[in-house]
Amino acid sequence: MDRAEKREAVSALNTVFSDAGVVVVAHYAGLSVADMTSLRAKVREAGGSVKVAKNRLAKLALQGTEVEHINDLFQGPTVIAYSDDPVAAPKAVMDFVKGNEKLVVLGGALGSTNLDAEGVKALASMPSLDELRAKLVGMISTPATRIAQVLSAPAGQVARVIGAYAKKDEAA
Repeated sequence: MDRAEKREAVSALNTVFSDAGVVVVAHYAGLSVADMTSLRAKVREAGGSVKVAKNRLAKLALQGTEVEHINDLFQGPTVIAYSDDPVAAPKAVMDFVKGNEKLVVLGGALGSTNLDAEGVKALASMPSLDELRAKLVGMISTPATRIAQVLSAPAGQVARVIGAYAKKDEAA
């Protein structure tokens, strides 16, 4: 890698660290190419991305960003998973860890908040932004359905009473 490529890599990583909602850092020693491809696919499916970068370049890219405090995590063979959704990347990484113990989560960052491995695990257990939106829509639409049922119930009762009187008059 020559200087221009390194400068470009640092600039790209700086953009990632500045724009990402969450960053997860993990050791990937011992993962096969197939495992790494599977991890990338899982994180991409969740709406995030995975990058392997030289630690020195990553530390340079961290300078001046909101997540600069995770600088000490970059030691050894590290991989970076990130996403705009604060839950997507941690959830995908922790799902992958369940099936493959060779990936060791070191920690990460949620904005200016430092996360250790347990923090990433806790973040992964939270519902995603889409799940929260679905629950919110469900909660909003349920009262509207109930209001419609309550409003239509008295009208139905009145109609049944009138129908009963009509039948009674026909029978008489």
